[in-house]
Amino acid sequence: MFSRDTWKEIFETIQKNKLRTFLTGFTVALGIFIFVSLFGMGNGLNNTFAKFFGDDATNVLYLFPGRTSIPYKGYKANRRIEFENDDLAAIEKDFEMFLEYVTPRITRSALVKYKEESDNYSTRAVAPPHLFAEKTIIMKGRYLNEMDIAGKTKYAVIGRLVEQDLFKDADAIGEFIDVGGSVFKVIGVFQDDGGDNEERRIYIPYTTRQLIEKATDKVDQIIVGFKPELGYAGAMAFESSISKYIRNRKYISPNDPNGLFIRNVADQLKQNQQFAGVLQIIISGIAFAVIISGIIGISNIMLFVVKERTKEIGIRKALGATPKNVTSTILLESVFITTISGFVGMLIGVGLLRFIGNALEEDYFITDPYINIGTAIFATILLVLCGTIAGYVPARRAARIKPIVALRDE
Repeated sequence: MFSRDTWKEIFETIQKNKLRTFLTGFTVALGIFIFVSLFGMGNGLNNTFAKFFGDDATNVLYLFPGRTSIPYKGYKANRRIEFENDDLAAIEKDFEMFLEYVTPRITRSALVKYKEESDNYSTRAVAPPHLFAEKTIIMKGRYLNEMDIAGKTKYAVIGRLVEQDLFKDADAIGEFIDVGGSVFKVIGVFQDDGGDNEERRIYIPYTTRQLIEKATDKVDQIIVGFKPELGYAGAMAFESSISKYIRNRKYISPNDPNGLFIRNVADQLKQNQQFAGVLQIIISGIAFAVIISGIIGISNIMLFVVKERTKEIGIRKALGATPKNVTSTILLESVFITTISGFVGMLIGVGLLRFIGNALEEDYFITDPYINIGTAIFATILLVLCGTIAGYVPARRAARIKPIVALRDE
């Protein structure tokens, strides 16, 4: 039940003991502030991992040829491994039931010109399914198709920033650009969530690149997209199977670590998620340890408060105050200070996270740190409840003090 006299007494006590009240409130606010900040930074780190893997498909294997380091089946060591068009067809045929797509990638750097503008850009010669591997977003025009591959057309799909650099405010669709001495028609403009580097690339048909390079059938790497329903365990088994298959096809020793390299995005994602999860647990543990230290601080301060007001409590009891009156007054003071300070600390912490935004992304890999408001409120309420308990114990002890003993206290 609300008692005006009780609250008046509480505010008067707070007014008379400003330093003590400030220290109590500061301890609570600091604990919640540190918890919110640390927890938010942990979420920001998770955001970085998600962003790093989110701009590309995760059900993908990247196959890179290497150079053998072990002799095998009559072939000498230090043999350069090369992928060819036949390897693409063989993988599609023999792993058909596990695949969504297969695409080659041939990467070259070239000077690209349009009228008076020019710059160096990375070109990727690919097949149409490469769109899914990179999660390329077509802004206008179209992407490469199978007719472009079959016809070895000189068509190019350019990044948003390539259009911005070379064409300024003009529309690039239908225009012709010089790519390393060969003229290509721009048929599409794309954007990519991977960032500026991805949007300064140019895609052309891989068969056109092979034609330009003396009608070769070589490819730099092979990208294999497998069915997502395979899951993590299936992805690992599929990686093992395709590694064995390529090694047999290219006569690479099963024990040779350098003849073939495979990047399994699903495995990398899993490892990073586990690392981020462990790190989040550690951060959360530190944050809760800070809250516990705040609770201990509140308890110590409340013990001091009760000790300081022993004579006052004795006088009140001598004048007829009941143990319940004494307990409720001290308890309400503790709850009031803890609640106000806790929510102030929470609001400052949330405000700091929003202010930071992506400022720490480049140097500390923390992207858009945040904390769920429900989690922040829960932590604050938890600290308030613990602060209540911390205030209740000394308040109950004070209520049991006999008036004569309290009045003799020095």
